[in-house]
Amino acid sequence: MHQEKFSKSTRTNKQVALHTDVVVVGGGLAGVCAAIASARSGAKVVLVQDRPVLGGNASSEVRLWALGATSHMGNNNRWSREGGLIDEIMLENLRANKEGNPLIFDAILLDKVVAETNITMLLNTAAYSVTKESANRIESVNAFCSQNSTYYSIFAPIFTDCSGDGIVAFNAGAAFRIGSEDKYEFNELLAPEKANSDLLGHSLFFYSKDAGTPVEYKAPAFAYSQDEIDAIPRSKNIGAKDSGCKFWWLEFGGILDTVHDTEEIKWELWKIVYGIWDYIKNSGKYEDVENLTLEWVGTVPGKRESRRFEGEYMITQHDIVEQKRFDDAISYGGWAIDLHPAEGVYSEKPACSQYHSKGVYQIPYRCFLSRDIENLYLGGRIISATHMAFGSTRVMITCAHGGQAIGEAAAMCAKLNVKPKALLAPKLMSELQNRLNGLGHGLAGIPLTKSDVLLKAEIQASSTLALAEFSQQDDWLSLAQSAAQLLPFTAGLAPTFTVQLSAQEATTLTCQLRVSIKPENYTPDLICKTIELDLHAGEQTVSLDFSEVELITQYGFVIFLANDKVQVRTSAQRVTGTMSVFNKVHKAVSNNGKQIAPPNSGVEEFEFWTPERRPMGQNIAMQITPALQSFAVSNLTNGHLRPWLGSNAWVADLSDKAPTLTLSWPEKQTLAGLRLYFDTDSDHALETVLMVHPEKRIPFCVSRYSIKLEDGTVLMTEGDNYQTLNTIYFKQTISTDKLIIELSHPAENVPASVFDIEVF
Repeated sequence: MHQEKFSKSTRTNKQVALHTDVVVVGGGLAGVCAAIASARSGAKVVLVQDRPVLGGNASSEVRLWALGATSHMGNNNRWSREGGLIDEIMLENLRANKEGNPLIFDAILLDKVVAETNITMLLNTAAYSVTKESANRIESVNAFCSQNSTYYSIFAPIFTDCSGDGIVAFNAGAAFRIGSEDKYEFNELLAPEKANSDLLGHSLFFYSKDAGTPVEYKAPAFAYSQDEIDAIPRSKNIGAKDSGCKFWWLEFGGILDTVHDTEEIKWELWKIVYGIWDYIKNSGKYEDVENLTLEWVGTVPGKRESRRFEGEYMITQHDIVEQKRFDDAISYGGWAIDLHPAEGVYSEKPACSQYHSKGVYQIPYRCFLSRDIENLYLGGRIISATHMAFGSTRVMITCAHGGQAIGEAAAMCAKLNVKPKALLAPKLMSELQNRLNGLGHGLAGIPLTKSDVLLKAEIQASSTLALAEFSQQDDWLSLAQSAAQLLPFTAGLAPTFTVQLSAQEATTLTCQLRVSIKPENYTPDLICKTIELDLHAGEQTVSLDFSEVELITQYGFVIFLANDKVQVRTSAQRVTGTMSVFNKVHKAVSNNGKQIAPPNSGVEEFEFWTPERRPMGQNIAMQITPALQSFAVSNLTNGHLRPWLGSNAWVADLSDKAPTLTLSWPEKQTLAGLRLYFDTDSDHALETVLMVHPEKRIPFCVSRYSIKLEDGTVLMTEGDNYQTLNTIYFKQTISTDKLIIELSHPAENVPASVFDIEVF
């Protein structure tokens, strides 16, 4: 028994002082990836999260789907899904949770963090102030946990603010901005004539379900009436069968203070949400709603925008649209510049306006460095960006990707005992970029530097795919919308393509070979050659002779322009680094088949050519003469971990029943392990909630392989791989002059492939 007598003075709560290498404040996806990255690189980390779960806007408390550069596969950013830690997390979620249950995603994030012994996680703990050693240096963060009545003072040499509102940076005195710059400060033509305080607002989601029996609903007294809901301009968007983040447009608060007025904004959104459910159930305007019940309403609004902090560089609209290259690039983005009216649901304007670039863009390290506080990293949506650029950089998977980058950087700083700005030195920046790429980060255009041990090896394959055809199946694809086969070409003359067509009547079909003006992009904005085919009624085999076209090494599009009287034969084969794409409308990302830029906006006009989601999206059956030689074993050492300019993958021939890679050295090497980089289709968007994915594992990914010595000794066997990056540590170091990697094809119509190998 514990008993205390009356105290005339006030009592104080328990106080704990923690000393660590890195403090990460904020447990959204950016903070989670920052903390894990630092911990895996050897730093001791304290992760401070003010909520009971991790994930921020992706958690079960908010339930917004997490996305980034793939943008629902509705833009021209092919193979752009963010790599590294967030890729690992998303693939884990696909395997365990392809149905998109947000509670399971919570558990996956918690699992990932608690698995790291270097992380001390403080949930339900809110950072509220900092102490400073000097004007430009933080000494500690102070936090309070309401669940255990404990105050924490957490000391470290490096701090990472992923809190969303920038509580650490704000309390430390760092310079910040709220609202939009005028168009003249950075010559951003999308920006308003005059600077303003308008922001993107908060959203609050709800889930409904069919109870199987009639369910009555009586709205709470605080809910808006049906007449009040009917008067909201956005009410015309209400769909009775929609649920969760399909209602992302239930937005409010951009005209208020999105930091200090958040509770008021939440109440307004509650009034709207409960009123909308009353409107759906009881207005009589919707059919088949009798059995619907309100299953869940968010208690925490999803916040889009508040403070943006000033860093060593501020990324702008130009950097995104023009895809500017940076020597200190450590992350990338690809979501559209996505602007919402500040009035939210009360605005007569469209719920959002999205302006895409023609491809992904780089984000430099300097955007993550506080200009003012020497030991502070900025993470998540508070990084140094103009309001226009923020419209793209703010989305969760982009934030997570940057989170891993600054987590890795923080661990480097802690180990080297240097300040974050020291990593701007070219040698240290190259080391940081290489460490990130070694972990599968996927910085396009910045190859992984290969080890001397690997470069000494001769790599031989049991077979290599020469892509001579996509064999046809019985299925036909209507050309009611324009379709194309996207293929990796090597420098030289283009091939001839033979395809099977079926026409309802005599007609003319226009076919083209196109490439991108910027070779690294996947926007087919340069027509190399056009062929007009006069078709007769019925099935016929035709050839598309592009052989006089001189190509460089880049991706190209064999295009069949829309003709609803024609079908083309499809193939069941799927091959790494190839896909079919379509000039189609994708309303979820303001894609109407073509981006129409506002006048004098600095935004380009171009067509969208986007894939269908599996199980759709079959390749177009064709014969290719000469065969494409784009899948050579030499790709395994070029340092590129995904398609970029070329396939960058070794692909086995499907007829090879036992695909094998053999690494041979002229003399014995001492090896501790190796890394293999597999194809988990970085084009496929892996939305965390609401979307139901067609498979638990990506069909291109090698699931079964083994590593052996020349004498048959098995070093390891894997029978259930579904991850991109496989790091294998041998039970003990080995001395050998030969390693053999035996793989299995993922499926009978999908050949085995590997992007990269590294040994250590």
